[in-house]
Amino acid sequence: MNAPTNNLLSNVERKAVVEMRHAMHREPELSNEEWKTQRRLREVLQSFGIIGAKEFHRTGLYVDIEGRGVGPNRSIALRGDIDALPIQEVRDDLSFMSRMPGVMHACGHDIHASIALGTALAFHRMRDQFSGRVRVFFQPAEEAEPCGGRTVADEGLLNGFDAAVGFHVRTDIAAGSYGARAGAVTNSADQFELQLQGVMSHGAKPYEGVDAIAMAGTFINEVQKVISREMPGKDTAVVTIGTINGGRATNIICPSVTMTGTIRTSSTERRETLVRRVREMAEAAAAMHRGRAQFTSHWGEPPVVNDADMVERFRRLVIEVAGSDRFVERPSTPGSDDFGFYSSCVPSIYFWFGSQEPGKESAVHTPTFAVSDDVLIPTTELAIRYCWELLHC
Repeated sequence: MNAPTNNLLSNVERKAVVEMRHAMHREPELSNEEWKTQRRLREVLQSFGIIGAKEFHRTGLYVDIEGRGVGPNRSIALRGDIDALPIQEVRDDLSFMSRMPGVMHACGHDIHASIALGTALAFHRMRDQFSGRVRVFFQPAEEAEPCGGRTVADEGLLNGFDAAVGFHVRTDIAAGSYGARAGAVTNSADQFELQLQGVMSHGAKPYEGVDAIAMAGTFINEVQKVISREMPGKDTAVVTIGTINGGRATNIICPSVTMTGTIRTSSTERRETLVRRVREMAEAAAAMHRGRAQFTSHWGEPPVVNDADMVERFRRLVIEVAGSDRFVERPSTPGSDDFGFYSSCVPSIYFWFGSQEPGKESAVHTPTFAVSDDVLIPTTELAIRYCWELLHC
């Protein structure tokens, strides 16, 4: 069955979607603190007759829209993330700029959540026209641990579902255009902490001690060879040392150094191998200098992996709805997204919608990032239409 050609969103629904975007942007909340956002979403859903939204991950919500029509009775999930970032917004050209000092929606999650809201409203209104179920997640904590996506997987909230749909604004795609590609489209993001232990001595007598800073220097230099010599380029693997702390004075041989960082790859097959090799490099660097290494790692987001058939269906839909020039090819990103937990559970698509236009070229996670309201409704209606097709395929 084809999607309705008109009224994918009513005028009232469109207004609610835009108002939600503005309200979230004005009052952003950090990961795992999205209490006001959760309450606001619940109230809007209830105002349209959608009751029974369930909480998950403390500050998240999901709602099931049950179809009452006939058809293949499929179950489709759609995610919109809701958390903001600890960044001070510096734009003054937005009537709805952040009112929260040091916090802003610098990654487009206000747009994502509003798209999810519009999807829920439309399918609730059209519930007599389809069978099956649409579960809409308003997911907290995409940006920081503990991640909301992990909770979705751990609590089995996708059990029995046929597919999941996610999306993200992309600033190197023109506003009004869309993209997707099969296979891994983001990297995993595993965290590590490394403690290097040496022996303190007088700075004039390094031979009486064991220099933890020397160990750290060796590790920093050598660990990148794991990437350049052991990982295929197509894995887009990255090891980042984000923090380093050590040393007490200019004339003391440093007895301990602590580092933290991330290990990323798009390869699900070599992910565990990469973490193991970073640990082995740390232990070898410490042993070379007669010291000890304590390495701990935390399993973070897996890569987001797109189902090839779902991508092809999306490509055809974009061409049909927006035109052949509106579907663009873009490479995967070395960043991460906890939608990877969704794609590890069910066949999934994570598509991109563009935001680039004059005055809005800034990258995500920057204080000047902005997205025009003009992309909001067309992207919402595309998501609705795509979910409709998935329900009827």
